[in-house]
Amino acid sequence: MRHALVEVVEGSESVILPCKTTPDLPEDTRVEWTRFDRELMMVHEYSNRSDHLRNQDDRYCDRTKMNKDLLRTGDLSLTLKYPTERDSGGYICTIYRDKDILRQKVVLQVKGQTCQSSKVMLFLYFSTEPFPSWAKALLLLLVLLVVSGGLLFYFRHYFMSGECLLLHIMPMVSRCPLVAP
Repeated sequence: MRHALVEVVEGSESVILPCKTTPDLPEDTRVEWTRFDRELMMVHEYSNRSDHLRNQDDRYCDRTKMNKDLLRTGDLSLTLKYPTERDSGGYICTIYRDKDILRQKVVLQVKGQTCQSSKVMLFLYFSTEPFPSWAKALLLLLVLLVVSGGLLFYFRHYFMSGECLLLHIMPMVSRCPLVAP
């Protein structure tokens, strides 16, 4: 039995599980794509020149397709749409041709998304670049403004009371001399 390994990142639009044989197959050729995950599952079935999906496992409903001219080309590859990590595992392409039975195994490995997502890549690009000097200066001014505002707010009762700092420094003056009566 031939064996192929296919790797894909979760979130991809589709993945092709390869299965090829000789071209110009007889009209009565039947192809079954199956998978064993605790139990045998029918992934896709082709016979009598059309897809037969009534026995297809629900997990693969509306997610599989085969080439239109597969009997002529001998390309019996299966396209699986929107692969997830749950789809990882071994798949068997079984070809029933005349009195022969051919099998090809494909191991699918669906990897979780990493930094290949454009949004994550964009974030990583900006987070690893150093701040430009103008941004540092703006940030410093913003911090000084917030600290100054906080101090003014904290001491507001003192400034709003009408008293002056000079009253505490020079107790002889009854009112602030800087303010005209």
